[in-house]
Amino acid sequence: MFDPKELPALRQTIRDATVRDRRLLDDLRKEVRALSGEVRAIKPRSTTSVSLVASDGGNNKLVFDPFHVQLVRVVDSYGEQLCLDAVTPTTDTDILSRAQFKEDGSPRTALGRVMTDLALEPRTLNQLSHMIPDGKKVREKPDEVSPSWVLVYRDLCEWAALYERICYRSFATDTLLVRDGLLRSKLFRDEYFINFRKRIEEAIERIRQETRRKVFLVGLAKHSKVLARYNLAMALEGTFAAGAPRYVRVPRTLEAKAYVWPEYARGAETEESEGEAPKFVAGDMYFVRFGGRSGDPLWTVDIFSSQSQQAAEVFGYLLADATDGFPVPFYPRCLQKAHEYAEIVDFDLDILQDEVVVAVRGLLNEKEIPALEALRLQGDVSTRRYE
Repeated sequence: MFDPKELPALRQTIRDATVRDRRLLDDLRKEVRALSGEVRAIKPRSTTSVSLVASDGGNNKLVFDPFHVQLVRVVDSYGEQLCLDAVTPTTDTDILSRAQFKEDGSPRTALGRVMTDLALEPRTLNQLSHMIPDGKKVREKPDEVSPSWVLVYRDLCEWAALYERICYRSFATDTLLVRDGLLRSKLFRDEYFINFRKRIEEAIERIRQETRRKVFLVGLAKHSKVLARYNLAMALEGTFAAGAPRYVRVPRTLEAKAYVWPEYARGAETEESEGEAPKFVAGDMYFVRFGGRSGDPLWTVDIFSSQSQQAAEVFGYLLADATDGFPVPFYPRCLQKAHEYAEIVDFDLDILQDEVVVAVRGLLNEKEIPALEALRLQGDVSTRRYE
């Protein structure tokens, strides 16, 4: 701890540093003033809201050192399970790639369908994403493989579930699909994400022509670097006036200033221009407040780029679902329901955790099993100090 005699000098140092950087806040306030004239009120509409979400990685990890099992589960807001798998950091990714297909080569899973439709050659997870190691490296140099690839696999499964829902399912009503997270990804290799986006665009247009149904796609993030950068400036400038739910389009120039990598702010509108292709972005960003009071939370929302002109309609549909948000206020209820269905906690988690121990026991001979059971009974002795 600091000596109380040191605190006055430290406080003054902090204040001096903040005063010197005042121009940073002034610049941000100047940038957001241009947004004030673009803020629009949201008028409520009615439609079906469905979200796809992968449960949080912390809830899915089953650990009994040195064994780590990552459960991959994607569930929608109606409780329909769209994907269920279990992988470890040392899982052979070549075998995992083959598991996405049937013996005749046709897709077995949603991820297999994505790999087929994108015409991957070879049809492996490593070819789809540079963040997933190839099978040879996992087999021969497992210690050099980053264990984080299992989370990349989980996210790819979520994207695949979203893709299959739009491209290979029918819709009885106009439907708004809500993704947990922005419509941006650096997981895909080369320009596969561009092709992925275009195939979804084609499917949405086909559905409109064949069935006269509208399908909208948005991604919503609880936190974003762009919102964190401009939140204070917007509050000081009163960008979102009280009285009604509101939204405003975020210019790409403001996005780029918040991201370390400017390509994360290059959207579909730059496809015909010079420079790097928009390989990571499928949505146009908006700041949204679904409550009518100035203190209600702001969210960052991506609307599928080809549907950005229909922002008023999209937010009108999303408003009804967000108004009923619980337990998080003014946060889409469909996303919260999907989280409730997807997360693995309490008794379910205990059962699955025990399955890891049972599997470990199967690897041991009869003389070694008592040592395992004694270790389980011992538990974490450090917690006894709190008893």
